[in-house]
Amino acid sequence: MGENPEITSKDYLSLFNSWRDIEVQYSGGVTKKLTERFESPQHAINVIRRMLHTSGMVLDNASPAVLGHLSKNIRIAAMKTPLVDEDVGIAASIRIVNPQSMKQEDFINGGTATQPMMDFLTECLRYGISICVAGATSSGKTTLLGWLLTTIPDNKRIYTIESGSRELALVREKEGAVTNSVIHTLARDSENERQRVDQIALLDMALRFNPDIIVVGEMRGPEANAAQEAARTGVAVVTTIHSNSCEATYRRMVSLCKRAVDMSDETLLSYVTEAYPIVAFCKQLENRERRLMEIQECEIRPDGTRSYRPLFQYKITENRVEDGKFIIEGHHEQVHAISDGLAKRLLENGMPGETLKKLRGGVNV
Repeated sequence: MGENPEITSKDYLSLFNSWRDIEVQYSGGVTKKLTERFESPQHAINVIRRMLHTSGMVLDNASPAVLGHLSKNIRIAAMKTPLVDEDVGIAASIRIVNPQSMKQEDFINGGTATQPMMDFLTECLRYGISICVAGATSSGKTTLLGWLLTTIPDNKRIYTIESGSRELALVREKEGAVTNSVIHTLARDSENERQRVDQIALLDMALRFNPDIIVVGEMRGPEANAAQEAARTGVAVVTTIHSNSCEATYRRMVSLCKRAVDMSDETLLSYVTEAYPIVAFCKQLENRERRLMEIQECEIRPDGTRSYRPLFQYKITENRVEDGKFIIEGHHEQVHAISDGLAKRLLENGMPGETLKKLRGGVNV
C-alpha cells in the first residue's frame, strides 16, 4: 500500500479488526475490505511488532496496548492478546495523515466549506486571532488545520508543538534557501521523568522564541491550560480538540485545564473563551462526507458576560436513502457578522479597513 499514490498523497486509515479482517478508509469516506490477510494470529502480531520496533515501541504481554507513531505522519494504535481474543491475534489502527495535501479549492469543490468561510479563518489567523478547530475523530480537523497553516505569510514566525509524531511540515524553500520562519518541536515521552519533555514544557519554551503564531497539534490533556495562558498573552494560538460542537468545545477545554490547575469551572471558562474567540467545528456526516459545520465567535461583553455568536453554519435540509445510498442535502450560509469587539481587535492588529469591511459586509451585526 505504501507505493500507492492514492494513499501516500491523501489521508487514509487502515483498520486491522483481526489477522484476517483488514479494511481501509480513505479520506473521501470510501471504505474497502482488503482481500489480503496475515497467515495467522501470531503472524499478525509478529508483523506489527516489527513495524513498532523501528520507532522503539514494544508490544508484548507486559505492554499489550501501544499508542504511538511509525514515522512523522503515521499514527498507530495496536492491541494484542489478552486484550483481544486469541483467535483474533491483533487489532490495530494505522493512520497516514497528510495535512498539507488539501488545497483551498478541494475544500470548496468538495462542499466542505465555502470561500467566505475559508477567507474568514485565514484572515483571523493572519491578524492574530486564536482559533480552535474542533470535531470528532476523522472529522477533518488536522486536514483543515494543515491547510490553514499554509496560508501564513513568510514574515510571520511560527512555533509548532506536536506529540507522538510530527505531521506538520511548514518550512518553505526557494532555490535552496528557507523563505519563512518556522520552529518545529516534538514532545518526548519517557518513563524517566528527567528525560521526559511534554507539551507543557514546549509551550513554556515557545514564548521565549518570540513567535507570532503557536501551533499546538492537538489538546488532549493538561497542556490545554498552558495553551490558553499563552493565547491570553496576545500570541495567536491555533490548535485542535475533540468535541461535539462549538459550545461544547469550551466545556471540553475546561475539563482538560482542570487536569493542570485547581480552579472553578467558571474561572476557567472565562479564560478559555478569552483565549479562543473563534471555534471551527468539523464533522463527518452519515454519508462519510466532511463538512465544516459551524464557525462561531464567543463574544465577551464589557460586563464580563458571554454571547456565543454563530457566524457560518451548514444547515441540513433533507436526509434520504436512494438505491441503498445515504443522501444528505444541505448548504452553508453566513448567519451573523463578527462582533464590534472582534472587529476592533482585528483593526488594532493591522487588518486593512477594506478587508475588515468585507468580513462584516452584507450581514447585520
